Amino acid sequence: MATLASRPEPSQTPLSTATTAVTSSTPSTTTKASASDDAFTFPPIYAFPPFFTLQPNPTTLSSQLLSWSTLIQSYCRAHRLFTLTLVDALSSPLFANPTTGRKLTIKDARTVINWMASPEGGHRAEWITASGNGRAAKGEETGRCWVYWKRPEEWAASLEEWVERTGQRGTVITLYEIGESDATKREEFHGIDGELLTKSLQLCVKRGKAQIFGAEGSEGVKFF
Repeated sequence: MATLASRPEPSQTPLSTATTAVTSSTPSTTTKASASDDAFTFPPIYAFPPFFTLQPNPTTLSSQLLSWSTLIQSYCRAHRLFTLTLVDALSSPLFANPTTGRKLTIKDARTVINWMASPEGGHRAEWITASGNGRAAKGEETGRCWVYWKRPEEWAASLEEWVERTGQRGTVITLYEIGESDATKREEFHGIDGELLTKSLQLCVKRGKAQIFGAEGSEGVKFF
């Protein structure tokens, strides 16, 4: 296993070893970045300064990118974030550890998001282009991206399961009822980003499981 490109301090564990330990366990332990993040517990590797510099060794980098992806998904899920704007996120506890004074650079953050958006990264992110959503080569220039702690197809499956469980097949349900009504307060998709909800419902339509009605802003959906 490769060690760090720069000399580690005597008490430190090589990043490749530390990263492997984190990715093989659940992403939650003891570190809290600030009072504003009391609800979220950062993984041990967050306190390891070299984690905030992407490593040149391919094996180490692969594990490091996986750890960053896991952290970003967990953080966004805990804070109910569906998109990130990198210029803002870089100064947040997600990418900047105030205790160690280390932070991810914009270049490295883009590398992480690009990896998350790739097949290797499980398509857990998607750049938002100026004209809408897509995977255009220059999409990252907008600096905004979706973070898919649940991908659209996973949200679609959750919606179909909810409709089946609550006996609402054949009933027209408004998008507001799905995302904002008291009836869905206990569902994970309650409060979902409206655009992400539409993307997920469109997958249901493509699979022949639903039909969307109405004009933009007042849409309803019927599941079959």
